[in-house]
Amino acid sequence: MIDLSVNDKQQKLNAEICRERNIIVPTFAQMKNPELIPAAIKDELKEIGLWDIHPRNLFRITWKNEPVKSGGGFNGVNYIELPRELTGVDARIIALVGKWFPTGAHKVGATFGCLAPRLITGQFNPRGHKAVWPSTGNYCRGGAYDAALLACESIAILPEGMSKERFDWLEKVAGEVIATPGCESNVKEIFDKCWELRRTRDDVMIFNQFDEFGNHLWHYDVTGNAMLELLKQELGPRDRYSGLVLTSGSSGTLGCGDLLKEKFPASHIVTGEALQCPTLLQNGFGDHRIEGIGDKHVPWIHNVRNTDMIVAVDDNSTMRAVRLFNEEKGKEYLAGQGIDQQLIDQLHLMGISSIGNVLSAVKYAKYYELTKQDVVLTVFTDSMELYDSRLKEMHEATGNYEREEAAKDYDHLMNLTIDHALELSHYEKKRIHNLKYYTWIEQQGRELKELNEQWYNHREYWANIHNMVPAIDKAIDEFNTLIQ
Repeated sequence: MIDLSVNDKQQKLNAEICRERNIIVPTFAQMKNPELIPAAIKDELKEIGLWDIHPRNLFRITWKNEPVKSGGGFNGVNYIELPRELTGVDARIIALVGKWFPTGAHKVGATFGCLAPRLITGQFNPRGHKAVWPSTGNYCRGGAYDAALLACESIAILPEGMSKERFDWLEKVAGEVIATPGCESNVKEIFDKCWELRRTRDDVMIFNQFDEFGNHLWHYDVTGNAMLELLKQELGPRDRYSGLVLTSGSSGTLGCGDLLKEKFPASHIVTGEALQCPTLLQNGFGDHRIEGIGDKHVPWIHNVRNTDMIVAVDDNSTMRAVRLFNEEKGKEYLAGQGIDQQLIDQLHLMGISSIGNVLSAVKYAKYYELTKQDVVLTVFTDSMELYDSRLKEMHEATGNYEREEAAKDYDHLMNLTIDHALELSHYEKKRIHNLKYYTWIEQQGRELKELNEQWYNHREYWANIHNMVPAIDKAIDEFNTLIQ
């Protein structure tokens, strides 16, 4: 759970550090509704770039930033609806856009949900601890960024095979950067490095995205409410919200599905993964190229009993769409298919895992034969800003991208099949849940009793987490009072 017990002495020292650095900590309520942010802070933000290492950018941890690189204010939820000409299905696939968070990815929210409670209660000592962010990419970027804004030192851990852009940025922001063996799906190697740090150093605090409930809770509350606002705006009188589709990753973003299911009990939560590493679908293993989603285990914070379906996407399909959406010949071909130029100019807002989310949503819509009255939600976690090197690699490997290849890739996109999809029965869910045992009980030292609580007492277990938001906001307000 999320511990809010207070170390009075360290809490006061942390407040003093924040006062010296002119730091004010935002509440979850302000992230959901920026109208609650004081006018003086909004005025300051007019002079601050979206990615600047500035404490006021803590207030830009929201889905409602004005989509500009510098000086922006706040507006409604940032989202895009994809038309049938791009998806091949009648269902309305709508995605929240993560590009307009600081660092260009929504993980700054997930990491805030983990670090802020420790800082404001005095459990974390900025002058004695380093925040360790084990990740497959964006989470350690978000953690390093939030730590810098909150006057904390950080250590980023990620696989050596992740994109060059991630490493280049981290070298400028994180105090230390550790590259572990392997690629996107080599999560255990990251965990092993964390255990090594615990054994050999006394100045570290691990914030493991795969078992930190602050990750789940931030998405439950902030992302979930952003999606509810989106639905209120977009659902017509005959429309139906059908479901949420997201690749598994840390399962943090899937937390928003818990709130959506509370409000729409008949809706689905669909978890996608790479076909080349079908962990949830087939207890499988392997390597793949859908960067940022993690594999080979079931995250501790995945509410498996709320998951209705698993969909696996071929990473080759994802990478073909990357080129179709971003190469000039691909964009020209899409224009010829009647796709609006304004949307084509926005396709860069989808990073690789974002495209994986969209393809999973397409397969879900085809499986259930959804109509134009059905709304499907997903998320663009990040944008192609973080993957230019991958485009260059593909260009060097296969040469120029021509119209003929764009035509083949578009045809492939329009004809995705419903194979490698599984509706989850009660015992299929239990099979997936039980996979947590090998990672979290045998390897990571979690308690078997809690694993069973997640399954047999799941409603109360998850409700206890979800109900913590008011207590966290109250603790933040009290901490800010100490700063003044």
